[in-house]
Amino acid sequence: MTHPNSNRRDFLEALAITGLATTSLNATAQNTHRVLINDVTGLNPVAVARELKPVATDELQKAVKAWPGALSIGGGRYSMGGQIAAPDSLHIDMRGLSGVVAYNPASRTIRVRAGTTWRSIQDHIDPHEQSVKIMQSYSNFTVGGSVSVNCHGRYVGRGALVNSVRALQLVLPNGEVVEASRQQNAEIFRAAVGGYGGLGIITEVELDLEDNARIERVVKAISLEYYPTWFRQEVLGNSAVVLHNADLSPPNFNAPTAISWLRTDKPVTDPRRLVPRGLRYAKEQNVIWAVSELPGGGTLRSAVESSLLDKPAVVWRNFEASLDTASLEPRSRAISTYVLQEYFVPVANFHAFVRQMSDILRRQETGALNVSIRHAPADKTSLLTWAPTEVFCFVLYYKQRVTDSASQATEAWTRELVEATLRHGGRYYLPYRLHATKDQFTRAYPEAAQFVALKKKLDPGNRLRNMLWNRYL
Repeated sequence: MTHPNSNRRDFLEALAITGLATTSLNATAQNTHRVLINDVTGLNPVAVARELKPVATDELQKAVKAWPGALSIGGGRYSMGGQIAAPDSLHIDMRGLSGVVAYNPASRTIRVRAGTTWRSIQDHIDPHEQSVKIMQSYSNFTVGGSVSVNCHGRYVGRGALVNSVRALQLVLPNGEVVEASRQQNAEIFRAAVGGYGGLGIITEVELDLEDNARIERVVKAISLEYYPTWFRQEVLGNSAVVLHNADLSPPNFNAPTAISWLRTDKPVTDPRRLVPRGLRYAKEQNVIWAVSELPGGGTLRSAVESSLLDKPAVVWRNFEASLDTASLEPRSRAISTYVLQEYFVPVANFHAFVRQMSDILRRQETGALNVSIRHAPADKTSLLTWAPTEVFCFVLYYKQRVTDSASQATEAWTRELVEATLRHGGRYYLPYRLHATKDQFTRAYPEAAQFVALKKKLDPGNRLRNMLWNRYL
């Protein structure tokens, strides 16, 4: 199927592969040793047969047709449960397939290759005073990976990433290149966004953009009981609010600190347009180690956060959106690692869920460092939606030892949290460790049956695999 920008795309891809003596597949085909693929946590190593690093769609298309076995797909490798790899597969590292295909500042749209990071988009659009409409809180993720998990961020009223995706280009398991949107191949579009690479390999993404703006941070302590009402009145009901989250801190996880960023005409307190690349975050690493390992760490955390949040801050929207995951990295992952989980609960069940969640986090000594509350309207587009209704989102950030016994303990309390979420009509997020039972997965995502039916149609040989789909499908 031909895209209206096909000539431009073909020209750019030709430039991208000029000078390459051989394809990555040919280079790696001579290597008889398996390649170990892991994610950022270091907890989920998977031995694959080969690794391909394509730089153009036609190169990828040829490799898919030539490879006889299973295929797996990886981007920034921030999914945390084996979603990026499958044993003995051809692992396709998408990070080399990057760059802008087309950009139209007037219509506020951009089309990029799937391996492009959000930060690279920001570099391209910031001079035009434009911003990404929806993305994660950190800019290191690849666009294709973000679409595959249907991510979200702190953008008030925007919800899931699918709400800013106009179109996708995919390579199907038979090597065919297709265009998918709400109007064209709509069934593929709905299932591929949040489909974790189970149906096709996303190679291009077309996105809506918004205007850049100066934003001011406003911090307020809100009682847990009042938070949903306050949020609806003061955040969702205020068109000036661009970003918002509320933090729940240990040990009790019951006192929200609301952090909002509002449009303003005030002068910026930091003149930088984007967070510089390559900064060192030794101080942040030392603080996170201290609050998670030393006696009285919670008190130290409160003091550090208060000192930071009390400072006036007016920045460009793109600056706040270009945060680097390096600021979250531990000094070492040799003994402990840092992991995320996320739960989505209907707004009516906010209080009941928070009380039960807090009880589990305290009782099970989970090593939780923070729970960040966000909000999302219902997602009526994607098939495997995590927000079938309006939800509050609870992002759990925790520290875990790298031992098997620590993983077993985490699995036990994770299943307890998943069960609490299901009991309150919610769903859990799939990019994280595969601790949920098959029954819990089926109850959380009843649409999986439709996904399986479409996968059988598009991928009858079950070539597109990863540890997530191996476990639950």
